[in-house]
Order: sequence, then structure tokens, then C-alpha cells
Amino acid sequence: MLSTHTSARVALLGAIAIATAQPTAAQPREQRLTQPNATFPEAFSFVGGVRHLPDGRVLIADPLGQALVVADLDAGTADTIGRVGQGPAEYRQPDDVFPLPGDSTLLVDLGNGRLTVLGSSLAFGPTTPISRPGHGQGPGPGSMLFVLPRGVDAQGRVYFQSRGGVSPGGEFPDSAPIMRWDRTTDAVDSVGTVKLASVSVSSSGGANDRQVNARPVPLSPQDAWAVAPDGRVAVARSNPYRLDWIHPDGRIVRGPAVQYRPVPIRRADKEEWAESLSNGLAIRVSVENGRMQTNFSRGGAATSDGPDLDGYDWPDHKPPFRAENIWVTPSGDAWVERSMPASHPPAFDVFGPGGAIKGRVLLPAGRQIVGFGNGVVYAVRNDEYDLQWLERYELQ
Repeated sequence: MLSTHTSARVALLGAIAIATAQPTAAQPREQRLTQPNATFPEAFSFVGGVRHLPDGRVLIADPLGQALVVADLDAGTADTIGRVGQGPAEYRQPDDVFPLPGDSTLLVDLGNGRLTVLGSSLAFGPTTPISRPGHGQGPGPGSMLFVLPRGVDAQGRVYFQSRGGVSPGGEFPDSAPIMRWDRTTDAVDSVGTVKLASVSVSSSGGANDRQVNARPVPLSPQDAWAVAPDGRVAVARSNPYRLDWIHPDGRIVRGPAVQYRPVPIRRADKEEWAESLSNGLAIRVSVENGRMQTNFSRGGAATSDGPDLDGYDWPDHKPPFRAENIWVTPSGDAWVERSMPASHPPAFDVFGPGGAIKGRVLLPAGRQIVGFGNGVVYAVRNDEYDLQWLERYELQ
């Protein structure tokens, strides 16, 4: 895949010019999405990602169903692309798809631990491993970078979040860098830093038999980010809640603080969080005879009985937004899903290029956004069998 060269260029935030956006007096425009203008007639096991193709069809990655499908929602027809396997034109867990220059596509194949380029005709092309040497970007010597894309810009540069490790003193990192991989030059650099969720750490045993147990603090505040086609990075800050834009030249446009009413965490919210674990991402790293191996998979993170909810440290209130649900539309607006009580219809704040809220969008209850196209948004709803149905909504 990649050569071992890595750029050491890191943005120095102290030298960055910061422009602060002023609040606007205009009332944000609200749009309610009530009925989809198209629904695909067959269900998916799990929609990991979608890509709106230039001809209006949509490419759908279903990692649990082990299928990569190109569908025409208006006609209700679909074709499967490739097949399950480890060879050329094959995949084992197609998890997400991103647009690349020249109408090509980047496929994230978790099961084979690789990134595959599909041409404009959806023919399979070159592959590169997800795992690559960290070269000082990770937690220590010999560390690995996991290039799990969160976004791709119009130049084909891939953005991902570095996963920090435990320090020699046993401390867990409270922040992580947003990394950018230039596929043309193979250079990797950092474009900014985001706050991570809190971790609860406990230890037991003596000096020669010390055990450290760490578990996340569910629903604790953390930052979230997404990438615009022009290379800007939208960062939703959790304290205070605001939207920052990091421009490709390092300039930061910082939006005003957003007022919100904290949502108390009740039993139903805890159960909803536990249900979300079932389709989580798992990364397993093993070392045998000095050789490191990594395996990636989607699903199977939750047990049949679910986690012991009373065994976690819970905050009193939810954070201002859901960190896993931030998007940048093809037109360059950032959508951030607000925290709501369990089972409440999803509500998104829409931020413009200055970092101020320009609108709000409400979706029907039980929907989750999985992607955007020009003037449309794609969402899924789960049925009673936990199958997912893909819907398309028109934006005004």
C-alpha cells in the first residue's frame, strides 16, 4: 500500500489566525422532513455508508450483510457489485464508501483490512491496507496508524482520527489529532485536535501484579468532526457548544456559543445507548513472534444480555450533541444532531460557513442519517427485526 514516509508537518494552532463569527439576529429556518420521496423496497442488514452517484443512483455498503449494492431508488432496482472473498473484486465487510476525483469511489473493506478504489464504472482497482506504521504519530515506538476514513475531500485526501494509546504512566489521552493522508504524495499530517470522551479507570493488585481496568463514560461530552468537499473540517466543540471551521490553510473560523437545554439521562437513555453498541466497530491487535496483526469488524460488540448499565459511571445530563452524527453536505453546510430524550425525533442544527446556526432540520422518529446527495438526504429506519430500510428525503 503505502510507503513508510510520513510528513511531520503539524498545524501549530498558536500561529493560526482566528476569525470569530458574530451571532446573527436572523431566526434560524426550520425544515421538517415528513415523507421520503423514495424508499428502497428491500431491507439491509446494516447501512454502513452510502454514496450518491452522478447518475442519481446510490452506492450502499452493508458490512453485516457483506454486500456492496448500487441501487436505483426511483425504479426500485439494484445490482450487487463484486463478491465476498479476499481476492480482486472481492470484499468481506464493505463498511463505507466515499467519493474520489474522476467519479471514482473509495471503499472501506473492514473484513480484509484494506481500502479499495473503484473506478467510475465501479470496477475494482488498487488496494491499500488500513493499518500503516505510525512513525511518531501514535502513542509510542512501533505504533500503528489505522486509516479509517471519516471523510474525503475533492482532491481525494483522506481524513481520519488517530487513536491514542496509554502513556507509560497509565494515563489515557483526553484528546486526539485529526489526521489527513494525501494519497498522491503519501504524506500524513495533522489538521487539528478534538476532545475525547471521558474514561473511568480503576486499578487493583500489588506492585508486581497490578491490573488496570478502563471503560468509557457513556454519553460524556466529546468533540465531533466532519469534512467538506473543499477540505474544510467542521468541528463541533462540546464545551462550550459551538462549531469551528478549520480551513485547508490552517485558518480557524470560530462560531458563537450555542445555547441549549441539558437533557437529563434517564433509564431509557441508558438502554438506548446500550442498543447502539450492537453495530459498533471492533479493532483487535495481536502480536505473535514479534509480528503485529490487526483485525477490523463491524457488529457483535454487545452481548445478548447487554452491558451492566448500573456498572458504568453516568453523567447527570447528555452532552449537547451526538458525537457520531455530524455531517457536511455537498453544499458545504455542517449538520450536527442535538441530544434528545430517548425515542425523540432527531433534530439537527445546520451551521453555515461562518460557524453560526442558519437552520434546523427535524426528521421523523426512528430515522438515522447515512449520507447526502445534491439536494437530498439519505436516512434509514429500523424495523422490528432490526433490519434497515433506506429512505431518500428532498431538501428545500
